Amino acid sequence: MSVSSPTHRTGAVVGVLAGAGITVSVMQTLVVPLIPDLPRLLHTSAANASWAITATLLSAAVATPVIGRLGDLYGKRRLLVVSTAMLIIGSIVCAPANTLTPMVIGRALQGFGMGVIPLGISIMRDVVPPERLGSAMAIMSSSLGVGGALGLPASAAVAEKADWHALFWGSGALGLIAAVLILWVVPESSVRAGGGFDVVGALGLSVGLLCLLLPVSKGGDWGWGSGTTLGLFAAAVVVLLLWGLWELRSSAPLVDLRTSARRPILMTNLASVVIGFAMYAMSLVTPQLLQLPVVTGYGLGQSMLEAGLWMAPAGLMMMVVSPFAARLSRARGPKVSLFTGAVVIACGYALGLALMDGVWGVLIFASVISAGVGLAYAAMPALIMSAAPVAEGAAANGLNSLMRSIGTSTASAVMGVVLAHMTTRLGPITVPSENGFRAGLAIGAGVALLAALVVLAIPGTVSGRGRAGVRPAAAPGVPAAVAEETAAG
Repeated sequence: MSVSSPTHRTGAVVGVLAGAGITVSVMQTLVVPLIPDLPRLLHTSAANASWAITATLLSAAVATPVIGRLGDLYGKRRLLVVSTAMLIIGSIVCAPANTLTPMVIGRALQGFGMGVIPLGISIMRDVVPPERLGSAMAIMSSSLGVGGALGLPASAAVAEKADWHALFWGSGALGLIAAVLILWVVPESSVRAGGGFDVVGALGLSVGLLCLLLPVSKGGDWGWGSGTTLGLFAAAVVVLLLWGLWELRSSAPLVDLRTSARRPILMTNLASVVIGFAMYAMSLVTPQLLQLPVVTGYGLGQSMLEAGLWMAPAGLMMMVVSPFAARLSRARGPKVSLFTGAVVIACGYALGLALMDGVWGVLIFASVISAGVGLAYAAMPALIMSAAPVAEGAAANGLNSLMRSIGTSTASAVMGVVLAHMTTRLGPITVPSENGFRAGLAIGAGVALLAALVVLAIPGTVSGRGRAGVRPAAAPGVPAAVAEETAAG
């Protein structure tokens, strides 16, 4: 199958892949409305109930690079179906659950569905015509925001009006629809990587990521200075160093570290960590600000459902800006889009410091931040694809998705510490203070500016006098026009 074949129903392929991306991203916000009630619903403690969130985070982090590599080796559409099948199975496990263990198992299985997004971006590179590729990848990237925007109010409505188990029956049905449409509409890519699957590398990366992300996620519960937290961080350093040595010596590594060390890929991945932090910080600050009682003097008194509806336009903004992001990348290069996105995010957080006293103000600054995230997320795949070998596209995108996950996990830890230590009394309980929210917004702005500085280190120009990024030589069997278009975004 030629990557430039005109016979594919391109619009349908892009629509199905973006729909699958929205479906898996909904899973990330699926249980957010249930968080206050999870201990009661699952008959466990609050600390244990948080594993329903942590399990998805950890499995998604492990899944994205591993499933990406498997897709390069054995077929991306095949692994797309496997990923959606894991989501369906996880939903079925969670749906009847009333205790912690099946919920954690099911949520971990749902996390494996996150491999859909890097696989979808990679398969677009192989089957979408060059003139549509930039906009297609932008739409696929924006599915992360759209899924969150739709998932939060929908989940809140179901949780308030119906049996909470219906959330998981519904997610299973969405996953089944996505799998059927992928099989019906999406063609298999003929691009394959050589070599075999690096089992040792996959195990080493999985253990290293678990040792890193577990204390990041649970350090607040365990204590940041506890032996468990510090021991896991130390183990992560040792395991990931040994893993890196193994990968450098492997003839068919899970992650080609030499390719990943190329400056365009390395700096894009570093920028992805920081952008992921800036994106997720808003998701932690704004819902709490919206839902705190008005009696605090700064809370906006919204219900979970109302807060989700106020936040929905911000998530949809990512889809709105994706066509503009593609045009900007085509005209000026994806580096310009990424830099612009980081600056817009910083401006959005700065607006938040002035507009946080009303729901319309929150909607405005959250929408600006999301517009910046949309610009940035649309540019990342183009920069990665322009520098990674065609046969390693899914693995490279999987690694980039992992970098975003590390950023979001770090944001969760940092913002959790800030909001937990800057508090005020509200009757018998403590809640984040106004200064805590302002500190969170200031941190978001600073991190976004840091991302802009990292982007400047990516080869290319942001002057507007040429396309940023690099233009790789076409891989064997891949027309040069496709490589040029990929580089241009």
